[in-house]
Amino acid sequence: MIKNKGELLRSEETDLEARRLILEAIEFTLSSISPHRLIKEHVKRDGDKIQIDNLSIDLKNVNKILVIGGGKASALMAEALYSILGDKINYGVVVIPEYQNQKFYTGSIDLLKASHPIPTIKSIHASLKILEIVDKLSENDLVFCLISGGGSALMTLPMEGITLEDKQIITKRLIQSGATINELNIVRKHISNIKGGRLAQKIYPARVIGLIISDVVGNPIDIIASGPTAPDSSTYKDAIEILKRYNLWDNAPESIRKTLEKGVNGLIPETPKANDKIFERVHNFIIGSNELACESAFSYLSSKGLDTMILTTLLEGEAKEVGKVIASIAKYMKIEREGIRGFSIILGGETTVTVKGSGKGGRNQELVVSACKFIDNVRGLAVASLGTDGIDGFSDAAGGIVDSYTLSRAKRMGLNVESYLQNNDSNTFLKMLGDTIITGPTGTNVNDIIIAVCTT
Repeated sequence: MIKNKGELLRSEETDLEARRLILEAIEFTLSSISPHRLIKEHVKRDGDKIQIDNLSIDLKNVNKILVIGGGKASALMAEALYSILGDKINYGVVVIPEYQNQKFYTGSIDLLKASHPIPTIKSIHASLKILEIVDKLSENDLVFCLISGGGSALMTLPMEGITLEDKQIITKRLIQSGATINELNIVRKHISNIKGGRLAQKIYPARVIGLIISDVVGNPIDIIASGPTAPDSSTYKDAIEILKRYNLWDNAPESIRKTLEKGVNGLIPETPKANDKIFERVHNFIIGSNELACESAFSYLSSKGLDTMILTTLLEGEAKEVGKVIASIAKYMKIEREGIRGFSIILGGETTVTVKGSGKGGRNQELVVSACKFIDNVRGLAVASLGTDGIDGFSDAAGGIVDSYTLSRAKRMGLNVESYLQNNDSNTFLKMLGDTIITGPTGTNVNDIIIAVCTT
């Protein structure tokens, strides 16, 4: 599962045992959040009866079943759902990332490819196809909506007057500004014809079953993939305030500024709110989350005899600053526990990077590069950070791993860690040291997981 595991477990000048435990915990965790496993744990079928957690549906009362959705995990979700429902599914359209090239067995569910994280015309075509198949449904129809991280870009349909180019511009600027995923998606919802509950609005009066794998801290359903089937608690005013907060409003594309101003002035409808009757026909289920990933890592590391704790599953903040804090906590615990058996700490969430340099990297790699300065020479200690989707920023790595030897190795190679951090070039730094974690796209997505292990 980790393609370069052997390289990462080289024996020279590394905290080998700490690295091994971290990498094994990562592989165990990724297995536990497989979309196949999650769908089959939450969706059960007995003849014409299906059970989704506490909701029971008799298929004899259903006219037709459609499957729609999008996200990094949605291909495997569709495959798993098809294995349960088979030919009971009349048709489906699910949007997946272009880089997912493996064969999926989804029967009558079509998998359409689009771009991530910046949407392209393929994203629009796929969204239009989804709207086409959910048009004019009846209250006796059932729509499964498979939602996972990445759905915001993959399912893109700008509001009238907003061009694809304008949406690409504002998306890219928000990502580079250091805005959180919550802030990014509030803006996306208010310039979209499909997000912020508007997809549920178009499906009504059919019943909707939303099966959701969360990639957002705290699992707010209205933020995951910009909440296409969820009531939206945010407003056009919130979207404008976010753009102003990051100094993006004055230079935002004119079409976006005009649309948001029309919304504030009541000239175009707000996104559907919780009291809208459409949500009486919607049932959303979180079937996978960062909490589950952290609990899996906890179970694995505890089974190896380590004193283990989950510090948080709500981690946010600037990656390089978070790296300092995590390393400092681990170092403190090492000093305080000298001579006591090994320990591990686990954190989950999603940090951000305010891009100021021109290098290549991602939040997970930047976090561990920052951390390596603070665990220098603290023998037995290693820290890793990983994006569970297998993609960290605009790089080929899922994340990175460092230990108490990393900084001294870097210095001998003439690598100045501060220079790489200032240039947001963590991927280059870690590659030169052979410390990027490579998984390739994992087919799932539940934020990031950070693990520190000390073996002595």
